[in-house]
Amino acid sequence: MTKINTKEIIRNLIETFLSAGEVSINLRKEGLTKRIKSDNTPVSNGDLEVNKIITKKLKELTPSIPIISEETSDNKTTKDLRNFWLVDPIDGTYDYINNLDEFTINAGLILDKNPVAGIIYAPEKKRMFYSYGEGQAYEFTNGKEIKLDGSRNYNENNIKFVAYSSKLKPEIQKIFKELKVQEHTRMKSSLKFCVIATGEYDGYVAEPRACEWDIAAGHAILKHSGGSITDFENKEILYGKKDFKNSSLILKSKKLV
Repeated sequence: MTKINTKEIIRNLIETFLSAGEVSINLRKEGLTKRIKSDNTPVSNGDLEVNKIITKKLKELTPSIPIISEETSDNKTTKDLRNFWLVDPIDGTYDYINNLDEFTINAGLILDKNPVAGIIYAPEKKRMFYSYGEGQAYEFTNGKEIKLDGSRNYNENNIKFVAYSSKLKPEIQKIFKELKVQEHTRMKSSLKFCVIATGEYDGYVAEPRACEWDIAAGHAILKHSGGSITDFENKEILYGKKDFKNSSLILKSKKLV
């Protein structure tokens, strides 16, 4: 494969993500059509329309790189993928269809099974995050680009994590205790990776659940801000696993690494 210019690719995606975010909000205002997928999760016409916008642009920018999206069957049965996009057009569909504001639009670029670039946009919050290399993670909001280093609001005497549920499972409680976590806040979408990359929160822990497209973009952003992502055995997270299933996860901001 020819050398990929991740900076150029991500910067060429910014306007597309802003436009897709506007489409997602307008469709929601008009009234979404919804159905339940075979895995018992919801999908809306908004998910599908955003997926079309994002995948069309990715095909233009990187025609030789396969795209794996939550909302299509394309390439999902291909074995031994090493270089590919992972797309979650709407992460947090429950929030999206219920007029809440944490839902995000996501794309992560995987090369040699590792996340090398990512972009996440939270349309209702008007917050965009992206990265394309070590030390090159940013938030773009109100027309300004802010470099991320995990230091925002960090307080070593009050370690704050985000959690998928308000009720913690025993194995997660154990890790929280080991990491001296004082408080946690429920957050469902990939926005959690971004607020850890900024330092607004210090980490996140999850047992094996969900899929690789839920975490790829956020993984790149957090990693490139200086944070870390491992499984419960402190092993690195690689991509292209069977059925694109996630392993356990421990996310840490730069200040905790």
